[in-house]
Amino acid sequence: MGEWLLRGVGVLLLLSALALAVSYAPDRPAQSLVARWALPPSDFMDVRGQLVHFRDQGPREDPQPVVLIHGTSASLHTWEGWVGALQGRRRVITFDLPGFGLTGPFTGDYAPDDYSGDALARFTLDLLEALRLPRVVIGGNSLGGEVAWRVASLAPQRVAGLILVDASGLPSKPGVRPLGWMLARVPVLNRITEWVLPRSLVEQGLAQAYGDPRRVTPALVDRYFELALRAGNRRALALRLQHLGADAGAERIAALKLPTLILWGGRDRLIPPATAQAFAQRIAGSRVVVFDALGHVPQEEDPVRSVQPVLDFLGLR
Repeated sequence: MGEWLLRGVGVLLLLSALALAVSYAPDRPAQSLVARWALPPSDFMDVRGQLVHFRDQGPREDPQPVVLIHGTSASLHTWEGWVGALQGRRRVITFDLPGFGLTGPFTGDYAPDDYSGDALARFTLDLLEALRLPRVVIGGNSLGGEVAWRVASLAPQRVAGLILVDASGLPSKPGVRPLGWMLARVPVLNRITEWVLPRSLVEQGLAQAYGDPRRVTPALVDRYFELALRAGNRRALALRLQHLGADAGAERIAALKLPTLILWGGRDRLIPPATAQAFAQRIAGSRVVVFDALGHVPQEEDPVRSVQPVLDFLGLR
């Protein structure tokens, strides 16, 4: 019996070693990813010592450009559908937050390990300053929505309108969490995830984020997977996830006094759709639109449908 047990343990260890070998995914230098993921109109700029991947599209004479901020584990590419619909008449700025996409972890004048909501909001204000944008319409999805409302609360004079898309930052009943996020929050295991990342784990996370998992394509998984491997991003993700559900300052939402559009996926399994009404109750005069068939990233899952209320909000039709 003992011999069979030892053999069984040996087989499990061998299978584990093989799984780790197959899933071994070391960090990639940012430069190795630029040729595929930073094609024109992508550009890079220095913001207080932080090299930022961004896109600035549309008419430069627009007095109130639209700034769109992606969510956790995403990148500026999540907004490509919306940008296509807006750039003919509005200037649109998208960028990769520090710790994500091709921007990579905080450097320069910024505290290297602070990925709190307010730290990301202050960085965003620095980006607006570097682009010389005195007043903007700002929006974001998930974490990006949280950063957007934090920017509006920290500098209300800089924000003419707010677009929240399945935004985080309000206490709510926890939804599902992608397994990759859960592993990144566990001490020791989160160190392993800096070297091991099964592509299937990324695909599973996207299937949970979409209202219809059939919309998750191999090309989409490739993008999320490869940008997750940008040097330092996985460590930054673990640091960001320490703030999940714990960032202070939600009481500031009730003080917001500006035109606000709240969009939500009716099949959002990460942040319950009821959270949309919780935001609306706190922001006087805000408007809520729920897309029954979409999930946590409606701007990416169905950009044509989800951008329609935005066109109305911006007075473009």
